[in-house]
Amino acid sequence: MTPDSPVTGPTSSIAVVTPPRAVGGVLFDGGAVLTVDDDFALHDPGWVHVVEDRIAGLGPGPAPDAVRTQAERIIDCTERVVMPGMTNGHTHLFQTFFRGLADDKPLLDWLRDCIWPGAVHLDRASARLAAMVGLIENLRTGATSVIDHQYIHIDEGIDDGVCAAADELGIRFLLARGWADRNYEPSLSESAATVLERTHRVRDRWHGHDNDRLRIELAPLIPWGCSDAAMQSTVADARSWGVGTHIHCAETKVEVEMSLEERGVRHVQWLEDLGVLGPDVQLAHSVWLDDDELDLIAARGAVVVHCPVSNMYLASGVPRIVEMLERGIPVALASDGPGSNNRQDLFEVLKATVLLQKVHRLDAIALQPEDALRMACRDGARAFGQPDAIGCLEVGRRADLVVVDLDSVFTAPVHRVPSAVVFCASPAQVSHVMVDGRLLIDEGTLTMVDEAAVRSAAKASAREVFRRAGIDSRLTQF
Repeated sequence: MTPDSPVTGPTSSIAVVTPPRAVGGVLFDGGAVLTVDDDFALHDPGWVHVVEDRIAGLGPGPAPDAVRTQAERIIDCTERVVMPGMTNGHTHLFQTFFRGLADDKPLLDWLRDCIWPGAVHLDRASARLAAMVGLIENLRTGATSVIDHQYIHIDEGIDDGVCAAADELGIRFLLARGWADRNYEPSLSESAATVLERTHRVRDRWHGHDNDRLRIELAPLIPWGCSDAAMQSTVADARSWGVGTHIHCAETKVEVEMSLEERGVRHVQWLEDLGVLGPDVQLAHSVWLDDDELDLIAARGAVVVHCPVSNMYLASGVPRIVEMLERGIPVALASDGPGSNNRQDLFEVLKATVLLQKVHRLDAIALQPEDALRMACRDGARAFGQPDAIGCLEVGRRADLVVVDLDSVFTAPVHRVPSAVVFCASPAQVSHVMVDGRLLIDEGTLTMVDEAAVRSAAKASAREVFRRAGIDSRLTQF
């Protein structure tokens, strides 16, 4: 499946199998079907029929006899829920190698002391393994689409290695190609010209690959790390080939104060003044925004990507999610990188999203489970750039879906399916994951690679990265 991408290094011993699509289709029958469509329809029981890469039919009650006859495989979903695959709207996959190294540090200290010293020793092979671990983690937590803000380019082959991992695993993937051209770790900084040259090579190789399952966009890292001229040139280039721009925005109070001191404006106003704010822009975090900034985001149609667990982990603050939704701002959900979470668990994110707003506003009805599901699915699809193709279960949409077993002591008895999914379910209850009509997890088993082999290779690779970085070997005992 990988275009012109030879397998070398530690991953060469990992066999990859591409699961076929069922010719007659797959019927998910007898479970609750949580569509997350415009009406938030719930068919309980219901059925979903997938043919090739599309949803061919769905509805309440038992599946029609004609569908049952046609289906090549029927999966009994009794006491399970079939729902759209979620989008993890912002992560940093390389950080799977750095879990737990950054506990109890604020953002800027975390970067300087914990992330930069090790990240500069990554190469194509290690980044590919880190991505494989992180993407498998995402699949197991119900994320069928992932946006990776990938800003480590010590080795020019890293982007290619990450894309190869996503390609082999079959997940829907958007590489947000990160960059900074000032005020940043020198070995991780690049000029705008270098960014565009390197991104074009990655784009030519991967953008639109495998039925548009893999996509590339540009991703300025943080406002204080990006010059005005580089911002304008990279956003213009992204728009010239019809993709978006992904950027950290107002994550911490200190960063906003830095912008006010240097530029005299807050982050969103800076983007507006440069002429880059628009519906193709994803604003990760967006914690410290004032009313004017919220109004600007709403007027321009930009997407906010909310990372509640990371914001709590780094003590960054609580974003104004309720006010964003009231203004009609799309809010996608995300885990952020494993270095500041420390896991990529969309079920945890669903619950944290609702509970954080409740306690912050002292309002028990601030958000409902349906709000979180809509953000994770529909707004996540918008952040990914495929709002009409994924994000809900409707006839004609791509067959990206997840089956969650609700027959568990953690969820039973189920009185309301959305509540059970958001407040009770966990990755251990994910029984099936389908992306583009291919079953990537089947009855709890990964179908494309040997998961144990990936873990083993990744642990060995991480130890080597830490050895090169001089990180205390006691931290590498897995």
